[in-house]
Amino acid sequence: MMKYLTMLFFAGTLLYGYPTGAVAEEKPKQDKVFRATAGQDGVQRVDILGGGYYFTPNRIIVKVNVPVELKVRKEAGYVPHDIAIKAPEAGIDFSVSMGEEPKVVKFTPTRTGTYPFYCTKKLLFFESHREKGMEGVLEVVE
Repeated sequence: MMKYLTMLFFAGTLLYGYPTGAVAEEKPKQDKVFRATAGQDGVQRVDILGGGYYFTPNRIIVKVNVPVELKVRKEAGYVPHDIAIKAPEAGIDFSVSMGEEPKVVKFTPTRTGTYPFYCTKKLLFFESHREKGMEGVLEVVE
């Protein structure tokens, strides 16, 4: 059993980048803000890149009652990531796995407010990707 746990720990270290005993230095999180504007077709479009326990941009501002298209993808690598927003009361409720090829998520926000988006991935007893800093905010304004 111990041999299995040791192998699992090293696999997690190699695949997910978890530290092996050394304490990782915490880097200050810097906001990368994007204010969406509607195109000629009336749709607000935002490209989101995820990876290395971050999203770029990590603060997105959109207008209420205007359709939104998020084009999401992750950087190259083996670590799986996804993006989720759970705010059905505002017309926003999705969880999409991210790959190197972009995927499009469509919704129309129906309420103003601030809604977190985050990666839901977690390996056993390690910190979740969200706890490691892979989160951001969607701000819906008038």
